[in-house]
Amino acid sequence: MDGPSTFSEATEEARPETSRAPAPSKRTPKQSVPDRPAPVKSPTDERADSGNRAPAGLYVVATPIGNASDITLRALDILARVDVIACEDTRVSAKLLQRHGIAAPLLAYHEHNAERMRPVLLGRVAEGQAVALISDAGTPLVSDPGFKLVRQAIAEGLRIQMLPGASAPIAALVLSGLPSDRFLFAGFLDSRSAARRRELAELSAVRATLIFFESAQRLAGSLADMAAELGDRPAAVARELTKLYEEVRHGTLAELARHYAEAGPPKGEIVVVIGPPLPAAAASAEDLDASLTAALGRLSLRDAASEVAEALGLKRRDVYARALELAGTDAATGSGRDEP
Repeated sequence: MDGPSTFSEATEEARPETSRAPAPSKRTPKQSVPDRPAPVKSPTDERADSGNRAPAGLYVVATPIGNASDITLRALDILARVDVIACEDTRVSAKLLQRHGIAAPLLAYHEHNAERMRPVLLGRVAEGQAVALISDAGTPLVSDPGFKLVRQAIAEGLRIQMLPGASAPIAALVLSGLPSDRFLFAGFLDSRSAARRRELAELSAVRATLIFFESAQRLAGSLADMAAELGDRPAAVARELTKLYEEVRHGTLAELARHYAEAGPPKGEIVVVIGPPLPAAAASAEDLDASLTAALGRLSLRDAASEVAEALGLKRRDVYARALELAGTDAATGSGRDEP
């Protein structure tokens, strides 16, 4: 095998000619010394031996969302030099770290043990240790309990550094082709349809692209609720981001709901991206007059004009002028009526 033979040749070349030991004394029995090669040190061991440990602090480190190669050089350097790494699932994180030759100790930190582990981790930082926080995939604090750890570290005046990297919401937003100048990440919606629709109704007026996480089993039902509460907006469903079978399906919410209802639950982690509210259709003259007539029957002219203008998305001055006409008042003077 190449490894042992190469090591053996290097050892022989490094031995000086004058290093031959003298013959043992007759009074001293000859001792047999096994010819063992020196252990090969990993980069992590060499950093530890040189004292090149990371400064004390809390390091929030983004990890890949699917493709193990999507991790920054800076992240690898810090993870190799911290005293301990806090992670959601030690089994998942161990695979990533092993791939990159990192052997730092792991501690589990997740929603079920966060209250107990938070003081333990921050206590280590306060004592002068370097603690890294990673999630199973992506950027910590996004839909996980890490924000409470950072919040408490800030309250205690501890050093915090962020090492940015992969993020599923941002990757899905880029691939969706939907407006990215203003967006809202809303995480997971409620698993129950009635509660989910109430949450969507609260978000319906947000003039931004909306981003959600969703499970495969609930996807078709959630898309149908989204179409009902938000309108049939353009949307995209992204799954298996950065992996071999990455897929992004575009369409309206109603079209996507029909597709997944027929095709069944897809595989993989899912992100749903929904475009901002659609422009309201221009109100007709008949709609304006009908709305004003109803409003004038219970409100002052000024209040009626304000209410109808906001409801129909029209300019208040134009609506007020039409209200004056309907009320039989001279629009030029506004005689007998309050003015805007």
